This record gives sequence, structure tokens and C-alpha cells, in this order.
Amino acid sequence: MKVTGEYQQVWESFWKDAPDEVGGALWDVEPALASALHLPHFEGYFDPGLPLVDLGCGNGTQTRFLAGRYDRVVGADLSREAVARARRADPHGVAGYEVLDAVDREAMRRLHAETGDANVYMRGVLHQCAPQDRAELVAGIAELTGVRGRVFALELAEAAKGVLGALAAAPAGPSLKLRAIFSHGIAPGEVADAAVPGYFSDAGLDILAQGEQPLLTVEFDAAGERVAVPSKWLVAGRKG
Repeated sequence: MKVTGEYQQVWESFWKDAPDEVGGALWDVEPALASALHLPHFEGYFDPGLPLVDLGCGNGTQTRFLAGRYDRVVGADLSREAVARARRADPHGVAGYEVLDAVDREAMRRLHAETGDANVYMRGVLHQCAPQDRAELVAGIAELTGVRGRVFALELAEAAKGVLGALAAAPAGPSLKLRAIFSHGIAPGEVADAAVPGYFSDAGLDILAQGEQPLLTVEFDAAGERVAVPSKWLVAGRKG
């Protein structure tokens, strides 16, 4: 199974139109507001000797931060334009980057053959998948983690719908970055909070830890507060 060409083109179009800078996308905050906050949740579970794959890396902002914490980090994304941007932003090659359709099980197996068991960092990827692709995505992640790897996944909570809806309905209209998401047809899909752990359990992965952590954005509300989208996280892997 592979993600449809139309869906891939949506992301190509988005990244080609987005400003080529950190903060060019709604979720593209500096690492201090994203992966650095997530480290305490997963670093105790990740084997530091294993490669780490930043799945859905976009322009690589978080990938480069993670490369300073792990010996080998690979940023992977469905969009060729996103991967090209990530490479340009990393002239010293602190990380590697690959175009990857994570719903393509054979592609995930090929990456596993190259990296061996790997840890996976994933921020807001599952909710962007079509419902029929979600189980296959997580099954591919299970192929990549193998026996020793673990996955950290942060996904929008059900309550995120209200926050994003309020942003879109602001008197001045949605911001340019939020408007770009809607105009490219990549508005977040809805995944029930209770369903997310089930995808990982069904793929043979045990839930090792879970909690709540808002996804911080580059936007600020009328009171000058940074917009935080309700989200939940989990760490999963095979016990023993």
C-alpha cells in the first residue's frame, strides 16, 4: 500500500509555497518549544546506540536538534521539497535525509534493512493520514523499530478541533499560516484520543508511557499568548 499521488502532491505544493525559513509553517517552532520538551518523555526509553528516524521531518528543524543528541539521525518525509529544504538547511550534514512514504511497507522494510532497529520520533503525522492508511503507517513503524527500537508519537487531541476552529473563526480571519494549511487541503484529520494507542497495540507494540503535551505553534492569540494545540503523546515498543 502507498499513499496516493494526490496526497503527496498536496504536501509538495504546501512546501513549495511555504516560506523557506524556520517558522514558515504553523507547527515549525524552534526545538526548544518542541523536541527539547519531548526529550524527557522518551530519552529514558530510547537506546542511545540505535539510529533515530524523525518521521515526517518537514524542513528538518527538529531533525537537526535531535542529531545533536543521537549518533545517527535520519529525517524522512513524503515530500521531496521538504527533504530538499532540510538538506539545504543542514550544510554540514549533521543528519541524513530521505524521501519516504511511510505507508509503503516495503519502503519501511528497506529503511530497516539499512538502519537496523531504530527509534522513531513522530510529531503530528498520524492525524494527517487518511483513516484507511493509519493502521498501515503504524505497522510500518513497527517494522522500523524492530525488537529494540521505540517510538515517540505526539498527536493532536480531540480538543484540538476547538482551538483550531477558534483560530480560523477569528474576526480578522485565519492567519496566513493557518490559511495555507486549509488552502492546500491538509486540514488536520480527526483521530479519537482512545483510538491512537490502539493503532500501536494492533501493530504489536506495547504502550510504555503516555501523557499530555500541547503542540506549540508559531501563532499568538489576541492576548499575546502563544497558541498551544491540545495534544497527547505516547512511547511504544516491544517489551523485553
